[in-house]
Amino acid sequence: MTDSQDSVITPPQHATTSGPRRELVVGETRYSLLGTAHVSAESAADVRALIRSGDFDAVAIELCESRHHSLTHPDALGEQDLFQIFRQGKAGMVAASLALGAFQQRLAEQSGIEPGAEMRAALEESRDADLPLMLIDRDVGTTLKRIYHNVPWWQRFSIFSGLLGSVLSRQQVSAEEIERLKEGDVLESTFSEFAAESASLYTPLITERDRYMVLRLAEDAAPGRYRHVLVVIGAGHMKGMAEQLEQPLPEAPRLEREALEATPPPSKVWKALPWAITALVLTGFAIGFSRNTELGWQLVVEWFLINGVLSGAATLIALAHPLTVAATFVAAPLTSLNPTIGAGFVAAGVELWLRKPKVRDFSSLRHDVTELKGWWRNRVSRTLLVFLTATLGSAAGTWIAGFRIAGKLFGG
Repeated sequence: MTDSQDSVITPPQHATTSGPRRELVVGETRYSLLGTAHVSAESAADVRALIRSGDFDAVAIELCESRHHSLTHPDALGEQDLFQIFRQGKAGMVAASLALGAFQQRLAEQSGIEPGAEMRAALEESRDADLPLMLIDRDVGTTLKRIYHNVPWWQRFSIFSGLLGSVLSRQQVSAEEIERLKEGDVLESTFSEFAAESASLYTPLITERDRYMVLRLAEDAAPGRYRHVLVVIGAGHMKGMAEQLEQPLPEAPRLEREALEATPPPSKVWKALPWAITALVLTGFAIGFSRNTELGWQLVVEWFLINGVLSGAATLIALAHPLTVAATFVAAPLTSLNPTIGAGFVAAGVELWLRKPKVRDFSSLRHDVTELKGWWRNRVSRTLLVFLTATLGSAAGTWIAGFRIAGKLFGG
């Protein structure tokens, strides 16, 4: 890509907008970066007016495929197989997506403005005008995974518990939160209090996405392919993307873009840890029985009771069916010794079998999760909670029981 020639920031008089706008000419193509507020009727009106002006022959928007699907198919979760979600280990991501969606829904109800209205306007107007539409943002799941891997391990729990806790607990969205949403999307505004003080968080959340969206433009709207491209992005991305477009870009943007999509594989130590724990526990049992039968059985009983009680009790927090609690109590001590299957998977499977979600559960899911009690009322979200609580209970039981066995064998 050749060097760009930056024109004035103020848009032409015949195309005035309420939000900031930046015009950049790269080769034979003009890119109009429109900085929008994700909670603003004016931004949606700006998008509609610009596309209807006929000045553009392509539109690019700050959405990824999954967010585009969620926007155009709000009941998409109902089309998924919940059992497969648990099998593939996606329950946590689905729960986080529901929590963010709940935040959006509460915001819409309080402000009267649906977050992402400007993106919806871009979708509708580009379709009506028969203009090519490009989705240039990185997948939200990839961004969350890169955030997870980029921050130090000791910060991960506080950041993600803060994310879910803040989204789930706030029944009223403050004026300050609404103002933050005018600069970035729900994900950015939720992480903002952490990102401001953490370069390791800011990089994957903002800097990498600025670069990623410019690389997508270099691929999908390369100079010369279109005459004039409207780029609809959150106002918080304007400065970074403009600076990126002003610099020469790689000849093969796809390679760098794919690198920004990659997530580091789990370390060999982390993958081996469950098997190591299993080996240590079984070795502990063997040592106990080699000393005397009574000690061996004592270790086995404590392992089963600690694992079973903590996992079963954890599912009670999610108001699981009594048979689910009983099944989790029995399964957790066994699944803790088998890294290929988790207690949460068993608990969720039993809960799904006993309390099959109805059509109305899926149709009301997005509304139900806007209230804390709705997570327990709706059978879909409650099953997610059963999975998560059983998993956490089993993990706690494994470590506590493991230390108990070590204490019995090697303690004073």
